[in-house]
Parts: sequence; C-alpha cells; structure tokens
Amino acid sequence: MDMIEVRAQVTGTLEQVWDCFTNPLHITGWNFASDDWHCPKAESILEEGGKFCYTMAAKDGSMSFDYWGHFRKIEPHGLLEFSLGEDLGESRWVCVEFKELPNGEGIEIVERFVPEDQNPLDMQRMGWQMILDNFKKYCESL
Repeated sequence: MDMIEVRAQVTGTLEQVWDCFTNPLHITGWNFASDDWHCPKAESILEEGGKFCYTMAAKDGSMSFDYWGHFRKIEPHGLLEFSLGEDLGESRWVCVEFKELPNGEGIEIVERFVPEDQNPLDMQRMGWQMILDNFKKYCESL
C-alpha cells in the first residue's frame, strides 16, 4: 500500500523543533488534532528499539487511546522511523524527516506513514495533518 504524506514548515531552529517533537514534556502540549482533545501522558525512550507511548484523550472523558510503537531508526535532528502498535515489522511504519530550509526560513517536517485499514485515507491524512499543524502552532508559541 502507498504511504500517506503530510508536511509543515515550522519557524525555529532544528534543535528546538527536534526537541519539541521528541521530548515527552513537549509532546503532551501538541499531540492531538483539535482543542477538544489533549495528550495527558507521553513516555518515550528515544533510542533505536526504544518504546514510546502517548495517550490521546477527549477532554470530556468520553474516549481515549494509546498511540505507541518502537523506534526503528534515529538520526538526531534529521530522521525518525518507527513502527506502530504490536507490529514490529513494516506494515504500520512511519518516517519523519526534519529538513533545515535555506535563509533561516525554518524547518520542514515531512511525515510519511502506512495507513491503517479501518478509516478512509482522506480522514487519516486530515487527522495526521491536523496534529502536525498543532505541533507547528505549539512549537512556534514557545
């Protein structure tokens, strides 16, 4: 199956953007798609083979789920590759690239992921883009 791609251009240094994306203290501030959701818990062992687990929850308590997986490849300030859920193979795989733009224009983040088979592709693309847009908003507010 083809991968879905979302992207954002974030104002800041590569170090700042990387830290906001990978540090659990920051992840709780942006890892949700809309204002009626939040990320009350984030844990991460940022090393190849390390596990991460982020809880996404509706603020009204009606729903929550854990988004978790294992880091497969890490190039600090450049690349994250991880698998999602119990599948440690390639079927639910995500690649996140961080690229410094010329002339101080910020950092481009490109996320590519293998979609799941329970929701329409457009809905998945929109959800991931909303989370990445929320990341941009959070990171630029610091």
